[in-house]
Amino acid sequence: MNTSFLLFALLNPAFALLAASLYMALIRKVKAQAQGRKGPGLFQAYYDLRKLMHKEVIYSPVSSGIMRFTPYLNLAALLVCSLFVPLVFVPEPAGGFGNVIVFLYLLALERFFTALCGLDAGSAFGGMGSSRSMSLAAVIEPTMVVAFAALAFVLKSLNLHEMFALTAGSLLPVSPTLVLVSISLFIILIVETGRLPVDNPATHLELTMINEAMVLEQSGKNLALLELAHALKQLLLMGVLINTILPVGLSTEANAGKIAVSALSFLLKAGALAVVIGLFESSLAKMRLFRLPAFYMMAFFFSALTILIEVFA
Repeated sequence: MNTSFLLFALLNPAFALLAASLYMALIRKVKAQAQGRKGPGLFQAYYDLRKLMHKEVIYSPVSSGIMRFTPYLNLAALLVCSLFVPLVFVPEPAGGFGNVIVFLYLLALERFFTALCGLDAGSAFGGMGSSRSMSLAAVIEPTMVVAFAALAFVLKSLNLHEMFALTAGSLLPVSPTLVLVSISLFIILIVETGRLPVDNPATHLELTMINEAMVLEQSGKNLALLELAHALKQLLLMGVLINTILPVGLSTEANAGKIAVSALSFLLKAGALAVVIGLFESSLAKMRLFRLPAFYMMAFFFSALTILIEVFA
């Protein structure tokens, strides 16, 4: 394993872990401003995590070990995922890290154990959220596979590090078809993070809950870890989208100055994307559950169209 990748393995997860909660707060702030409210401060998410870390953890009397180890497993899976998506710089590929198939399996593992966690508490809310999540996963996961396959078709690689080494530093997308893929990736970002019009993270109404229902029985440190894992998942999907459509500023060299510029560039681009997500959410109402597959099919359509263009062009 080369020195470049070792440095990346230290910096990228640490950067992702520190920055993840900032964009959760920024999206809330933008939504609040769009609704005429002041909204929380940009560091409120960090204060909430600190508060939860000092609270008592309470378990359901019918729960098993799943509810106890899931927060740690989910965070560990997402930290491993952070080795697949370059944020601070693109390292030389090493040890199979960056393989898009493994990346998708890790995201599926996190979703699976979150659903198990919702069922494990034995509550009606948790079971309902898990059931809905798995039903929708049957549609969105094949769509994710097709979307990342389209990305691999365009950039001629199954390794995310190699893909973004190709796009790094470019002011515009290296191929026009990446614009189509980016639409699919944006929809996947909205779906995977449980945002409007798929789910409403700001409500606990029985008829609308999906993601929130699965963690409703968690408390204290466990809830903090699940919230952090969720924020980290959002940041990594944002990173994939940003590196695809607007890679300018991303460095391919493990140089201190270039890493600093690359990190600052990502912070600004991710901030702009968070504002877009906040405005996008504010402009839509939650869709009815049976209409959600049609929303997912938009991502499938644009991804499949990209593959067809690449095959027959």
